[in-house]
Amino acid sequence: MNQIPITENQKLVKIMLEAPVIIIGAGTSGIATAACLTKKSVPFIILDREDCYASLWQKYTYDRLHLHLTKQICELPHFPFPSSYPNYVPKNQFIEYLGGYINHFNINPLYHRDVELAEYDEVEGFDEKFWRVKAKNKRLGQVEEYYGSFLVVASGETAEPYVPEVEGLGSFKGKVIHSTRYKNGVEFKDEHVLVVGSGNSGMEIALDLANFGAKPSIIVRSPVHFLSRDMMHYATVLFNYLSPSMVENLVVIASRIVYGDLSKYGIPFSNEGPFTMKMKYGRFPIIDVGTVAKIKSREIEVLPAEIQSISGNEVLFRDGKSQPFDSIVFCTGFKRSTQKWLKVCIILYMTKLATLVLRHGSFLSKCSTCQVRRTNITYSERCLISYPELKRMLLFVFFLNFFYSCDNM
Repeated sequence: MNQIPITENQKLVKIMLEAPVIIIGAGTSGIATAACLTKKSVPFIILDREDCYASLWQKYTYDRLHLHLTKQICELPHFPFPSSYPNYVPKNQFIEYLGGYINHFNINPLYHRDVELAEYDEVEGFDEKFWRVKAKNKRLGQVEEYYGSFLVVASGETAEPYVPEVEGLGSFKGKVIHSTRYKNGVEFKDEHVLVVGSGNSGMEIALDLANFGAKPSIIVRSPVHFLSRDMMHYATVLFNYLSPSMVENLVVIASRIVYGDLSKYGIPFSNEGPFTMKMKYGRFPIIDVGTVAKIKSREIEVLPAEIQSISGNEVLFRDGKSQPFDSIVFCTGFKRSTQKWLKVCIILYMTKLATLVLRHGSFLSKCSTCQVRRTNITYSERCLISYPELKRMLLFVFFLNFFYSCDNM
């Protein structure tokens, strides 16, 4: 068994709970799973390293954020949004809704638990294996140990903010923040702000900066697709009746009609559709809530080259050009941390799932285990895993299986 070193100030507390399910993460997926288990009278515990539920929404998102999809699609299981809520729910109302959700289902996460190890292994005194989870209680400074028959990893992909290494970044004289620390553009009024990252967060933060009187520039190196909220909504409806390729073609045509040729504004055109790009590269289409209009009016400047280096307030780009900036906002996503603590024989586990996946593929319906709707998930007897991630890894896993056994990993 893997052991976690315990410091002098820590105490190992073994907690043998009768709850068969351990949920890691009290975000939307974690509490939705907890609610479904509650409906089925299945005991569980839910661990989270933060001090609140849905910490990403409560602590690390900008003020103007709304759900990009309609409330009918985004509602959690067994608990519809209030009829008074708008179609596209703003951040504050969504947090209010989540608070009502955990109160309604009496979900009580154990906060301040930073998971350091989760493994499926033998437990002394028992004939069968259990999931063993070690988590540091950050309040008490001790390591607690939990046991369960099932593990649900609901910690998401937003664990650790990622800021790329840039030569000379330490010499920059202005503000440098990650998007998780950005709230609104009040403090950036009249500043030249460089936004690094052209995903949905980067595009909307650039819009917010422009609305608050800043002069934002955003780096766009790769092709992106802009879709309006209505386009995305009708696409989700049409997926029930038309083939994915036909829906994608219709969306591309609609986008070209509404937005025109954006290449003259520095937005590269892609020969691949928005949903193809999501499946192949993990790039989401941009849900436009006003950014394109600001780009066309030149209130948002589009820069085509990545940063080469920084010297003081001067940023040098790889196309040889340079510009001074007062602040930099990195909208560069997150690093996963799950692989640091989840210890499982991937080859054995994935091989067990192979038959199920190849037989049933991806499904967009209610999961028979937790009934989380409209989510690409599949499951085995011991764990839940996202289907897109599984599909990407499956061929690689089968290849490795020729050369390694679980004992050699």
